[in-house]
Amino acid sequence: MSRIAENIDQIKKQLPESTQLIVVSKYREIREIQEAYHAGQRTFAENRVQALLERKEQLPDDIEWHLIGHLQTNKVKYIASFIEMIHSVDSMKLLKEINRQAAACSKTIKVLIQVHVAQEESKFGIPPQSLNDFWNEFQKEKDTLENVIICGMMGMASLTENTDQINQEFAQINSLFQEAKRQHFSHSNEFKELSIGMSSDYEIATAHGSTLIRVGSKVFS
Repeated sequence: MSRIAENIDQIKKQLPESTQLIVVSKYREIREIQEAYHAGQRTFAENRVQALLERKEQLPDDIEWHLIGHLQTNKVKYIASFIEMIHSVDSMKLLKEINRQAAACSKTIKVLIQVHVAQEESKFGIPPQSLNDFWNEFQKEKDTLENVIICGMMGMASLTENTDQINQEFAQINSLFQEAKRQHFSHSNEFKELSIGMSSDYEIATAHGSTLIRVGSKVFS
């Protein structure tokens, strides 16, 4: 068993049954991603559209690709035909464009709404105080958004070694997720994904209900 296969196996053994591992392949060589693929991993994520397109060209067709980085509306058209899930929807404008491009491909695209609770200004997402406005706008528009499925929410904790802060931020994201589920998706079976946790903090994230962890360096180290 290769080192990468061992790492994947080790991580999966730590996860509850309800949590899925998404391997973040950004900055990795094709041969490393292939090693993860040969270890049975089929779900991968990229941060940038350009890298995603390059990887898709060179790797097997049965890989499920997720986009986890900030997405500009003018880039949606390049990935709409094959993307499995977009984790980083942070505006109604972007949601509408994903819907438009999905309709052009005669498909539906799964998305997550990204919230921003971390201390770093550089991170994207909808601030908690603006979420109500977003959901209200969604309620008005939802009948026109037939080609997107909102499957849950995504967020990142601050990059810190302060585990109390990370716990607090993941708890906040989970609380916003539960509130949205109660108020806007109580009849939806699809609104069930909480994408929190990366290499440095996924063990904390699983304690806060994470269903999708996005792990890169811990897999390839």
